[in-house]
Amino acid sequence: MHLSSLFLFFNLGGPEIFLIFLALLLLFGAKKIPELARGLGRGIREFKDATREVKDQIEDGIRDEDEKRKTKAN
Repeated sequence: MHLSSLFLFFNLGGPEIFLIFLALLLLFGAKKIPELARGLGRGIREFKDATREVKDQIEDGIRDEDEKRKTKAN
């Protein structure tokens, strides 16, 4: 999902995004925001890796079942 489609999903325009960034800056300060972004990025990366691993396991299981059926049919 692209960032622009995410903004459209929530119907956010330029002024709303600016206010959100301003509120984040006031709440967390300029030094804390990069740390929060890094943590969020790591969390997203771990989630993607986990979903990819589950997908691969499911595909391997399906492939194994297909091979078993083919050997039983012969």
